[in-house]
Amino acid sequence: MIDDFLAGDLTDVEEAVRKAAAAEIMPRFRQLAAHEVVEKKGPHDLVTVADRLAEEHLTASLTALLPGSRVVGEEGVHANPAALDALHGDDPVWIVDPVDGTRQFVHGDPGFATLVCLAHRGELLASWTYAPALDEMATARRGAGAFLDGKPLRPGPAAPDAELRVAISHYDFTDDHEKRVLARLDTPGVVPRPCGSAGLEYLNVARGTADAIAFTWPNAWDHAAGLLLVAEAGGASATVAGEPFRIGGGNTMPFSAARDAGTLARILGLLAA
Repeated sequence: MIDDFLAGDLTDVEEAVRKAAAAEIMPRFRQLAAHEVVEKKGPHDLVTVADRLAEEHLTASLTALLPGSRVVGEEGVHANPAALDALHGDDPVWIVDPVDGTRQFVHGDPGFATLVCLAHRGELLASWTYAPALDEMATARRGAGAFLDGKPLRPGPAAPDAELRVAISHYDFTDDHEKRVLARLDTPGVVPRPCGSAGLEYLNVARGTADAIAFTWPNAWDHAAGLLLVAEAGGASATVAGEPFRIGGGNTMPFSAARDAGTLARILGLLAA
C-alpha cells in the first residue's frame, strides 16, 4: 500500500496542504481576534484557531488520500498525548505541524509554515514544507531529492574559510542547561542566532542560506519534514551522541542538521565539548 502510494506523483498531497492553508490559515493571518489566541504552557507557547482548524482539515484530507494512515499532529497530541503512540505502530503516519512558527503568525510575521511528513515504522518517506505567506513550497521524497517550487535543492559544502551561520533553539524555549550547551557555538568561525520557524530554518539549510541548525527539543512535528528535506538536499544530521534522530523519541539532545557532513561534524564537536 505505502509503496504504491509513493510511486505516484504525490501532487494530491501538495494540493491538500495548499488547500488547508488557504481555507484555515491565510484568512486569519493578521486578522486574529484576541479570543482566537490561547497560551498552552506559557506566554511563548501559543495556539490559535488557525492551528486547530488547519490540523483538522489536514487530518481529513490526508487520511482520505491514504486509507489506513494515521495522523500525529501537534494539536492532536496536545489534546490526547496517546496519539503519539502511532509513531511506533505499523500504519503509515502523517506527521503534521499545521502552523510551525505560531508566534510569528500571531505577530503578523510571514515566517511561518505548514509542515507535513509521511513516515512508516520510523522511516521518513516524503515531506512538504509550505510557507503560505511567502508562497514557497519545498518537497522531498526518500531517494528522489529535495525541491523548492520545483527546482532542485543542493547547497553543497560550506566554503572552508566561511563563518558558519547556525540557527539554534530560541532562548525563550530553553532552560539554563540548554543555554550553556548552545553557548558553546558562540566561538570564532560560528555565528549562532535564535531560530524562527523550525521548518523554515531547515529549508534555509537545504538551500544554503544557513549552514546548520542546533535544536534542543524532540517534537517529531517540528523536525520530521525538515530532516528529510535536508537529507535529500545532500545534508546530514545526528544527535550530540552521534546517533540518527529518531522521530519516535529517545534521543540525546541537542542535535544538529547541516548542509554537509563536515559542517555537521564541526557543530556536533562544539556541542559535545
